[in-house]
Amino acid sequence: MTDATTELKVTAASDIEVDREALDRSIREFAGPNGDYYVNAFHKIHDATSPIPNTFNLWAAVLGPFWSASRAIWGMFWTFLILEIIAWVQIGRGAWGNPGADLAERAARQQERANELLARAADATEKADIDRFTKLAANIQKAADASMEKAQAAQSEALGIMVTGLLMLLVFKLVQGFYADRVYEKQYSNWRINPDNTESGRSTRNTVLGAILVTAIGPLIVYKFTVNASLPLLDAFPEKAVSEMILGPDKGTLFSALASWMEARIDAAAAAGGDVFDGIVAGVRSVLDGLTVALIGSPWPVVMLVICVTAWRAAGPRVAIFTAASLAYIALLGYWDVAMETVALVGAAVLLCVTFGIPLGIWFGKSKRAYRAAEPVLDLMQTLPAFVYLIPIIAFFGTGNPPGILATIIFGMPPVIRLTALGMRGVPESIKEAAVAFGASKWQLLKDVEIPLALPSIMTGVNQTILMCLSMVVIISLIGGGGLGKEILEALQYAAKGPGLLGGFAILFLAMVMDRIVQGAFRREDEKI
Repeated sequence: MTDATTELKVTAASDIEVDREALDRSIREFAGPNGDYYVNAFHKIHDATSPIPNTFNLWAAVLGPFWSASRAIWGMFWTFLILEIIAWVQIGRGAWGNPGADLAERAARQQERANELLARAADATEKADIDRFTKLAANIQKAADASMEKAQAAQSEALGIMVTGLLMLLVFKLVQGFYADRVYEKQYSNWRINPDNTESGRSTRNTVLGAILVTAIGPLIVYKFTVNASLPLLDAFPEKAVSEMILGPDKGTLFSALASWMEARIDAAAAAGGDVFDGIVAGVRSVLDGLTVALIGSPWPVVMLVICVTAWRAAGPRVAIFTAASLAYIALLGYWDVAMETVALVGAAVLLCVTFGIPLGIWFGKSKRAYRAAEPVLDLMQTLPAFVYLIPIIAFFGTGNPPGILATIIFGMPPVIRLTALGMRGVPESIKEAAVAFGASKWQLLKDVEIPLALPSIMTGVNQTILMCLSMVVIISLIGGGGLGKEILEALQYAAKGPGLLGGFAILFLAMVMDRIVQGAFRREDEKI
């Protein structure tokens, strides 16, 4: 073994040589016009050790949002466009606006009311009426005088409002001048990393677009908030005029025409597919009736014992004790039957969601094309307000518990589909390839490899579906659904605060019991693995 001496030489970050010429060329290429200025500015920013800006961009300060638009810094453009418009509104209110106009109008109305009361006092014959009208007129006259004094005081503050606006505008301009180069330098850094998706240089197209936005937005807002005159075109959209242009005179509005057309189409579809819709309702009702018989037809001690034992076996003794306490609360307050009806409604909805949702999720997880086609539908099901679901449900399926379950399915199925698809896509390709190499068929691969590995995501989707279905309980009561939702709806209708809160706590405890049982069962499966 020979001795060897190895010298380690550490190079400080400050000793690293930078190709200044290449960097300068890069900055000039990025900045385009006025590139030398940005070369010097960016070098100052790179060399600075303090967060305080050490450069000032005069053109950014003078032109403001126009400069930001020309350099494609759209975040800065919108921020300072809004701030400068606020400043210009203050300037306009002080320069040509009338800050006390609202108070003056109030004073005029109060004065008119006082004069009316004085006239009624002059026409009255009874001394009591004369005294009453005279006293009311005096009180309203005092209020009118106070409003007029406030209006005059507000008008006298016009100069101060204008000066405040000018100071705000000056501050915003200075901030843009001091921070413009720093913001632009960050955009330059992004451009060096991803030049294809980061705009550079000064674009005529962006400059024109910024000018159009500024001239279209700024003057209208300033006019709206400074000139005390009504301009119908700005106050309300000319719906009737546009409707007449499209439909012709005396043909109604676009809203009425579209609403009538949609209603006719829905009625025609409901009449044509009546047998199909009745069959769907019958299928849902059969599932619901089976659960209702099991939960309500069976003796309550048996149902309570089965639920508590299920909670014990699935999630442990603590969840079982909490389940027993929750069921005792529900039973002691007389909510047992309606609570079991709620569980039947939720159970039927969840059963149908899982029956159809998991296979769809598996399909979407294995087929990107199918998922891309279904994704807009899932987005619509999740983002459309829940009350809107009830309109086509009533039109096609009527009212009652089965239509309510169908509305709940629309609301609750997307989570289990999405999370099942996510779990299937998350199965490592190496594991699937190994299973195929050992001779696994497609069915064996799905049953023994993909579904077990995707099970955590699938169970999370089932849990989310349960909670979302339970959240629809109150909403479906609007179309004749029963259960605890009906109790809450009646409490809302009669402003019964106590019964409403007690029923709400019953729904809360049901949700917590279902959530704890499902989570506990899944957690125990994880521990076994």
